[in-house]
Amino acid sequence: MTEDFPPTPDAKLRTPSNLRLRMIASVAMIAVALVALYAGGFVFWLLAVIAALFMMAEWSGLHGADAKTKRTAQFALSVPLAIMAPIAAGPHFFVLGLLGAAFFFIAIVKRDAGLAFGAVYVGLPVFALLLIRGQADGLVLTLWTLSLVWATDIGAFFTGRTLGGPKLAPRISPAKTWSGLIGGVILATLVAFALHVGYGLPFRLVIATPFLGLLAQGGDLYESALKRRAGVKDSGNVLPGHGGVLDRLDGVVPVAPIAALLVILPQLLA
Repeated sequence: MTEDFPPTPDAKLRTPSNLRLRMIASVAMIAVALVALYAGGFVFWLLAVIAALFMMAEWSGLHGADAKTKRTAQFALSVPLAIMAPIAAGPHFFVLGLLGAAFFFIAIVKRDAGLAFGAVYVGLPVFALLLIRGQADGLVLTLWTLSLVWATDIGAFFTGRTLGGPKLAPRISPAKTWSGLIGGVILATLVAFALHVGYGLPFRLVIATPFLGLLAQGGDLYESALKRRAGVKDSGNVLPGHGGVLDRLDGVVPVAPIAALLVILPQLLA
């Protein structure tokens, strides 16, 4: 989620016109994601790949990479992304090895482990989402994974603006509050419970939702710390009113792999 940077609140971000732009863009992005999610297969993979390549470029920018280095990092990541295509191997577990290989390739060629970590940071959530979507009830499970992050962000934003109160991490993200965190987790849990009642989402995943909501906010704070270190407000400017793709998906990054593990855990224990 985009936050104020530097610590002094930016009044322009709070204007009705800017808020309206953010809301319109959010609805549009969620609509695109839902259409791709429903379509599944090649469409869902393609959207994930496009997002991942933007995220890798933005990650590279946060690590001070030039244009040539960004392209090298994207090229290295494109190999495991291509293998995850439905017409190739899909989200097979040997893709994890390819993500590791992409990490070592970037680290050796560019001599920058922080930059190289982006291949794992970006690629692992793509693998996880494709793995979840490929399950028998993958549509509901993937909707749960994404909607809990959306609900956490939305609940945190509006609860924080309404109630205010003590800051969550003022040195990292001065706009976030403890009330926002609690409101976001509560909304995410309610959405998960609605999916349980309406679409049969396993109740164990409903129970796990509050913890994943906290994890989503942790991912948000981690990216905020990266941006502060880089001295930028947003990871990019490709999304109107929202900044970069990383700004929108920072919560999905840590949540998706854990959600995938929870989804396939019964299979692993069988």
